[in-house]
Amino acid sequence: MAVRNYTTVTEFFLIAFTERPEWELPLFLPFLGFYLATLLGNAGMILLIRRDRRLHTPMYFFLSHLSLTDICYSSVIVPQLLAVLWEHGVAVSWARCAAQFFLFTFFASIDCYLLAIMAYDRYVAVCRPLLYVTIVSEKAGSGLVAGAYTAGFSSAFIRTVTAFTLSFCGNNEINFIFCDLPPLLKLTCGDSFTQEVVIIVFAVFVMPACILVILVSYEFIIVAILRIRSAGGRAKTFSTCASHLTAVALFFGTLIFMYLRDNAGQSSEGDRVVSVLTQW
Repeated sequence: MAVRNYTTVTEFFLIAFTERPEWELPLFLPFLGFYLATLLGNAGMILLIRRDRRLHTPMYFFLSHLSLTDICYSSVIVPQLLAVLWEHGVAVSWARCAAQFFLFTFFASIDCYLLAIMAYDRYVAVCRPLLYVTIVSEKAGSGLVAGAYTAGFSSAFIRTVTAFTLSFCGNNEINFIFCDLPPLLKLTCGDSFTQEVVIIVFAVFVMPACILVILVSYEFIIVAILRIRSAGGRAKTFSTCASHLTAVALFFGTLIFMYLRDNAGQSSEGDRVVSVLTQW
């Protein structure tokens, strides 16, 4: 068998949209504006919840943590994307790439868990209103959030360690906006089957488990709403869930598009556009 000589990769070069230089400045300004709006909007939400005692309820407690993770989630990706657009590509070390992958996975996992927790919170509020204060107490809410952070850390740590024990060699260009798993796997050499199975198993476990909790919760919620006789009462009850449903649809919709679809024959430009949209 022929022996191939590989050069071990010690840094990666993010090229994002730089194969189309005419896009860079037109994309930089709106992305910067969206990022600043995301920071100000979520920070304003956290400050409002902390200052207004009427909002010191479990639902807004979960929402404040969701806003916090959204700030962190965006800050892991967008500043580097802006640097790529401004500098026509950015070189990142192996360690920095691993750190970015860990933080992205960490905060994305927490978002999944928090959305599932908020669905359970809405289920209790609609279907068990008399027991709401007892079931979703301050202590229980803190425990659920702590569990989300712990599970997110564990998942991100195992996936990062597994992903970055792979051998990267030859081409070091990541044709994407950050150090994400699909473009990294394209740069591997050697047998990576075991690592890929571990990574996929954790990814498949987190997302469907959260989606299942959300679907089951809303199944009970819809049944409870349909039992309400007045149209006004049904609309008022459903309106308390509308913002959460919107967040669920946007977050999981983009993740499913990016990771669970068949990538054969698809343009990476579409993936990059969708990846950017998930940061806001």
